[in-house]
Amino acid sequence: MHIKEYRIVLPMSVEEYQIGQLYSVAQASKQETGGGEGVEVLVNQQFDDIPLFNGKYTSGQYTHKIYHLESKVPSIVKAILPKGSMAIHEHAWNAYPYCKTELTNPDYMKDNFFVRIETIHLDNDRGHTKNAHHLPDNILRNREVVHIDIANDKEFLYSSDIVDETSPSKFHSSKADRGPLHGSWRKKHSTGYVCI
Repeated sequence: MHIKEYRIVLPMSVEEYQIGQLYSVAQASKQETGGGEGVEVLVNQQFDDIPLFNGKYTSGQYTHKIYHLESKVPSIVKAILPKGSMAIHEHAWNAYPYCKTELTNPDYMKDNFFVRIETIHLDNDRGHTKNAHHLPDNILRNREVVHIDIANDKEFLYSSDIVDETSPSKFHSSKADRGPLHGSWRKKHSTGYVCI
């Protein structure tokens, strides 16, 4: 089992991030859906009495989605893969500020593909919480921590993918009076923080 912990500091509060997250998920689903492709929502319902994050959170929103990815791969790959191999099932329990997501490919890879993503959103944290997920020592020793600086566009993006209107290093929000973010912004920024 491989455990990677990504620490992403954002210049906003946990409450502000929740609004942005809901908007972003809805927009991405809308943009990627159409013509039998994209995101298919099978279940979207409230859940109660399901203990998550060591029982700290027990209610929220459960979704089961299927991501149809056939149009995202080259035609040569589509030609050799069997039907259903490009359908990723997502089961998500959103008990914000905690969320657990599990990805599987039951039609093709069966039990050989399983990804679990656990996210905890921490207020006023600049990415320094040592064990945010309360992992036991044996797992903690094998965990790899990756700090992602959202203002460093070139770290994870090709220059052709950097758009001024959405780049944290270029965009200024007049409404929130934030940005652009440069240099050691995580140390200098004075408003609330959320680390995910």
